[in-house]
Amino acid sequence: MKDEKLQKALARMGLGSRRQMEEVIKAGRVSVNNGPATIGDRVTQGDEIRVDGRQIKYTAENEKRRRVLAYYKPEGEVCSAKDPEGRPTVFERLPKLTHDRWVMVGRLDINSTGLLLFTNDGEMAHRLMHPSSEVTREYAVRVLGEVTPDIARNLTAGVMLEDGMAQFEDIKEGGGEGVNKWYHVKLKEGRNREVRRLFESQGLKVSRLLRTRYGTIALPKELRTGRFLELDKKDINTLTDLVSLRPRYGTGLHGAAKEKQERIRNKPLKARRTDSRGESSNAKSKSSASPASRGSRNTRDRNDKR
Repeated sequence: MKDEKLQKALARMGLGSRRQMEEVIKAGRVSVNNGPATIGDRVTQGDEIRVDGRQIKYTAENEKRRRVLAYYKPEGEVCSAKDPEGRPTVFERLPKLTHDRWVMVGRLDINSTGLLLFTNDGEMAHRLMHPSSEVTREYAVRVLGEVTPDIARNLTAGVMLEDGMAQFEDIKEGGGEGVNKWYHVKLKEGRNREVRRLFESQGLKVSRLLRTRYGTIALPKELRTGRFLELDKKDINTLTDLVSLRPRYGTGLHGAAKEKQERIRNKPLKARRTDSRGESSNAKSKSSASPASRGSRNTRDRNDKR
């Protein structure tokens, strides 16, 4: 049976990046078969691995079913597993896993909405987020003010932010009336609040931000706010191809899980949003959605038709 480096195995299981796992190993926090682990140790099926005394269930890479969720994040949810302020998090509505964990691909700030990907493959998540992969993210952005041709040129040529140069790969008008106008932008990295900061560098304020695509995966039209869909083999393999990962046996939906996703696609579940008190609620009808949320979906739909 094929073995693999310990730090790679821990990263693949979603415990952190390879570099972080190397530091954890150096700190003496990892043991293999009751002995202290060292950088470069190799592990295989049947080895007992513990991190800080907690046993980690090891599954060989080619035996673990690769899974990916597409989640429509609403405003008011925090992109972390736990929040010290007690605010709702994006992990609370995900299906529970046994001896496994969901790893979030990228982040959205608390006031942003749209597509978030989750996977049980830590290595896949790492590659999709790493700047060297240059995975394109697309957003629909409502801006207070007008993006003039000069501003558009600045934003695509590059702007110096406090953490370095940043730029949009593309920016297009998306409609809107009055002082609030929609734009569709693309960029190939995911620094903190990067889209908002780029517009702010030109004296413009972002009033709504919706991620519509991450890599090869677009926000599904049938997916409602606060809900998730599990991706099938074809969509997962397009993502792994994007970051040069081999397909894995058993990937995708099977049996009852596949039938359930088909039912959801044919009859989407109602939206679930977070109210001003941080409590979740079901949207009773389309009319209950805020004008901003209806506008963002309509803007995305217009973009999809182009």
